[in-house]
Amino acid sequence: MSTANETAQADPAAAGIDATARPANGAAAVPAGPALPEKVVRKMTKRRFGVPKSLRTPLAIIGMVIIALWIAIIIFAPLLEPHDPLDQSGPRLAAPGGNYLFGTDTLGRDIFSRVVAASRVSIPSSIVLVVISSALGCFIGAMAGYFGGRIDEIFMRLTDLVFAFPSTILAMVISAALGPSIQNAILAVVLVSWPTYARLVRSLVLGFRNSEFVIVGRLLGRSSFASLFKDILPNILPHIFVLMFVDLGDCLLTLSGLSFLGLGATPPTPEWGQMVSEGVMRMTSWWLAFFPGLAIFTVVIAENFVGDAVRDWFDRSYSAGRQGE
Repeated sequence: MSTANETAQADPAAAGIDATARPANGAAAVPAGPALPEKVVRKMTKRRFGVPKSLRTPLAIIGMVIIALWIAIIIFAPLLEPHDPLDQSGPRLAAPGGNYLFGTDTLGRDIFSRVVAASRVSIPSSIVLVVISSALGCFIGAMAGYFGGRIDEIFMRLTDLVFAFPSTILAMVISAALGPSIQNAILAVVLVSWPTYARLVRSLVLGFRNSEFVIVGRLLGRSSFASLFKDILPNILPHIFVLMFVDLGDCLLTLSGLSFLGLGATPPTPEWGQMVSEGVMRMTSWWLAFFPGLAIFTVVIAENFVGDAVRDWFDRSYSAGRQGE
């Protein structure tokens, strides 16, 4: 025992004591733990603050760049339009080039200006559609999964009823019954989109309903709604966000399809699906349908690229979290 003390007094570093650390009250020095290698520290910092690997793939980067470009176009659309999208003073069916980058339509309107202006209708409409349908579906699924019993039976049979019909055809029927307008088209797509979210949220709530932290919260006096929205909902939000992002492209296609059939946006409002419909009537003037169709394609493919990357990121994070429990 005395030998160990003499060694510590003679060579503090050999005994694992930091000689520079002196407590303010004059107490004995505390042995310092082994320091982490600098390489390990850098690796830990990189993992914590770095961009997820799934978002650094070429497809994910391409998708994020395209989405960023369209967001910039939506914000600065009035500055990017060389002509008034509703102005009919230009030459009719002019080919792309010169003063009309994408050409003109049958009424002499600049297609480039109309494609840019339509981005402020098509993309925000699809986002609003997804937000409303996800909110409605999440509420119904949460009520059904948490309370069960007769509430679950009623909501799930209603969900099965909507699933019994092809979603696109059902949206067409609803939109035709309500009348052609972009608002009615959004409502029609919402009414056929919410069951997907309801089924997902119900299954997730059923998995968390009997968890220990939920039971403890109820024992501490939390009401059913407080337990649902404060304990369970934060744990299932990542799943909902992933589905919303993946669903954006499908909703944009459905909304454009309704406009293509004359059940969505009405003239003279520029909308991509409606512009494609006008171009189909004159196939010899290829630019009428090509450029608005290209706009739809780029947005949908970018959202799918980023949506798949976000889903992979979440799946890996969730699997890693489950393994660490």
